[in-house]
Amino acid sequence: MTATNKVDSGASMSVPTAGQKRLVIVGATGMVGGYVLRYALDNSAVECVTSIGRKRLGISHPKLKEVLHQNFADCSALADALLGQDAAVYCLGTYTGSVSDAELRAITADYTIEFARVLRGSSPNAAFSFLSGNGADPTGRSRLAFARYKGQAEKALLAAGFPRVYLFRPAYIYPVQPRKEPTFSYRLLRAVYPVFRLLFPNQVIRADELAWAMVDVVLRQTQERQGLVFENRDIRAMVESLHPPAG
Repeated sequence: MTATNKVDSGASMSVPTAGQKRLVIVGATGMVGGYVLRYALDNSAVECVTSIGRKRLGISHPKLKEVLHQNFADCSALADALLGQDAAVYCLGTYTGSVSDAELRAITADYTIEFARVLRGSSPNAAFSFLSGNGADPTGRSRLAFARYKGQAEKALLAAGFPRVYLFRPAYIYPVQPRKEPTFSYRLLRAVYPVFRLLFPNQVIRADELAWAMVDVVLRQTQERQGLVFENRDIRAMVESLHPPAG
């Protein structure tokens, strides 16, 4: 794996796809994962989608295969389901303050690393798109637990041996669809979003736009082995340059 590169926010990702891809999604019942699933199913470059999660999606689609899995601390049972995958989009996560520190570390870092281990064994040439977060710190020096654990997951993914790893570090993710906000801070951010977006455009991203970028990037073809970091401004630049469908 080459050294991780920061993405040039003006770089174009519009390289033609070659053939249909088999895509696996983890966390499709979540806010971003739900849009990832929608765009993958609608994308003509995707042959089939395998969704892995604890809960049923409640939808049917000719491209969709659901795999229920409860214990992400051990993903060995997923080895067969992960055979022959071209790419993975990993959106499983939780909110800081909604679980204990031990649970936060397990969900944020340990589950990611364990899933990547099994995927690498079953589909060693798969591309990996990971929903990280703003401030993720692979050095482990951050005072914020979330940043340390996301950084730990990033570091492990880059070392896992996948040919292409894409690390997405959004800042505030705007939910788009009304929902019950997990904390007071999120309720406040949603309320002030229109003003916040005008004043600090590089600190916000819509959930549907983030999801579109995460799907699009793993469907692109490149001969280079690479690990790329997409900060919030980079994600916005991708979206603006490629004009995704309205979500």
